[in-house]
Amino acid sequence: MGYFRDNIEKVKGYEPGFQPKGGEVLKLNTNENPYPPSPKVLEALSAIKPEQLRLYPDPIGSEFRRAAAEVNGVSPDFVICCNGGDDLLTMAFRAFCDEKRAAAYPVPTYSLYPVLAKLQSCEAIEVPFDSEFNLPTGLINTGAALTIVCNPNAPSGSFISAGELASLADEVNGILLIDEAYVDFAEENCTGLVKDFDNVIILRSMSKGYSLAGMRFGYGLACPDLIAGLMKVKDSYNVDAVAIAAATAAIKDQGYFKENVEKVKKDREILTAQLRALKFEAPKSDSNFVLAENKGCKASEIYDKLVQRDIYIRYFALAGLENKLRITVGTSEQNDKLILALKEILSE
Repeated sequence: MGYFRDNIEKVKGYEPGFQPKGGEVLKLNTNENPYPPSPKVLEALSAIKPEQLRLYPDPIGSEFRRAAAEVNGVSPDFVICCNGGDDLLTMAFRAFCDEKRAAAYPVPTYSLYPVLAKLQSCEAIEVPFDSEFNLPTGLINTGAALTIVCNPNAPSGSFISAGELASLADEVNGILLIDEAYVDFAEENCTGLVKDFDNVIILRSMSKGYSLAGMRFGYGLACPDLIAGLMKVKDSYNVDAVAIAAATAAIKDQGYFKENVEKVKKDREILTAQLRALKFEAPKSDSNFVLAENKGCKASEIYDKLVQRDIYIRYFALAGLENKLRITVGTSEQNDKLILALKEILSE
């Protein structure tokens, strides 16, 4: 048609995980939490008044900022609300990148990063991980305006220590954005870096540990000067009144949150052991999913045979992931159903 900018015409948009229809499917492909959100969330939703829907919401989500600040041990001016973690990524690309200011990140990783780079017409410098997903030393010298490290990484589930990322923040010239969408399931996080470095932004999601994927809410942590700059870039009302209420109730209920996270972590270890017993290579994961490979059977074939059984996991036909499957940790019953199906498939 010729109406779009050249880079929009050429880019292949981000492809979310398949959303199967029907209630009989087993859905382990998009890393949702298998447990419901806190009952406090449902109470907050039931208390929503018509006036809250008639009026515009608080444009900066002050109530949530206060709650998130308390949980993370910072002041509210260290927090920015966003419409899911992807919103913060979009802000960062808009704020720091253009034709002369590149973005850099290790690969393979979250496949939205290169899409956002193309939309912003900025160079994407992709630095390969090694086979064990260690932080690439080449990430230090890219000269990128924006360096992104997904930690725990998607889709590998691998984790890089806060100390290593502190060293990276100290050495890069531009912004270091640490995408901690899955950090709720890890043993440590990088919250402290935003107090020590004025070039670090941390992304957090309410979709995973807090079971609010359907609400689309996330937040960022950074020094107040960076937050103030990102406020200029965000949409005018980027989070709605209902989502603010739900997310605030969720993050305040730390007891429920921690209980659910521990259940997922326990089932993650059991699922990993079950996969290894079936001759899958399944490295340690610090997220709510496991990346697995069975060298005796093609990943694409396993994926297709699971779909025939109404079981959905994630298969990526991407470099470095050609024969790997990403499996979301479900409940113990869901995981057992998957393992039973895999036993059948591998014995065919």
